[in-house]
Amino acid sequence: MAKNNGSEGRYASPPCMAGEIAPDYFDPLGVDPEQACDVARWRRAERVRLRAERQALSVEVRGAVGTALSGHLRDLLADQFGDMRERVFSAYWPIKGEPDLRPLMADLHGRGARVALPLVEVKQSPLVFRRWTPETHMVRGDWNIPVPPPQAEVVTPEVMLAPLVGWDRDGYRLGYGGGYFDRTLAHLSPRPFVIGIGLQAAQLATIYPQPHDSRLDAIITEDGVQVMQMPGQGEEPQERK
Repeated sequence: MAKNNGSEGRYASPPCMAGEIAPDYFDPLGVDPEQACDVARWRRAERVRLRAERQALSVEVRGAVGTALSGHLRDLLADQFGDMRERVFSAYWPIKGEPDLRPLMADLHGRGARVALPLVEVKQSPLVFRRWTPETHMVRGDWNIPVPPPQAEVVTPEVMLAPLVGWDRDGYRLGYGGGYFDRTLAHLSPRPFVIGIGLQAAQLATIYPQPHDSRLDAIITEDGVQVMQMPGQGEEPQERK
């Protein structure tokens, strides 16, 4: 971060408030403060850019992307888990131009999977997962997103989808900046198998991962599936079209 010449301690750009880094899980002693501020500012700008590009897609393109993603996700679930019957599968309700996977949610429910949706019950706390079925009467939750009602069963996911605003080949995710995803993964035990869902065009060279960022197990775009290699398993992710 550049400083003004002749003005010790003052910055050429506005001071970073690290707005997307929640204080309850961000350790300011764990990373260089100026670097963290630069990363936070860059991420904020990339979110605006990538969301605008996603919103500009036509309805037809979004539909084709959703169909392709659903097909790749079915294949990955079959490869990794076989029969999803009785497994808890956490999806998410599409917002802000995200691919619509609700037909796949209904199909998995019909095949015996226990489908759930994440929601915020307490601010700055891990997400809670409530059971969903096609007959569930939805209510408005945080950010006005439809969620299952309070009386719905609370479950712990074995497989969890994560919406991607951006992503990189190392398996790191650029989300919406609230910190809920990483906070939830740090809380869940055992950790679910986490699949990022996003657009191929949203790939970045890196998201500049910070200590609080959690690595995904796989990433799916309309172009195919990328399964991450965990430490000790090799260097390169495995790609399947």
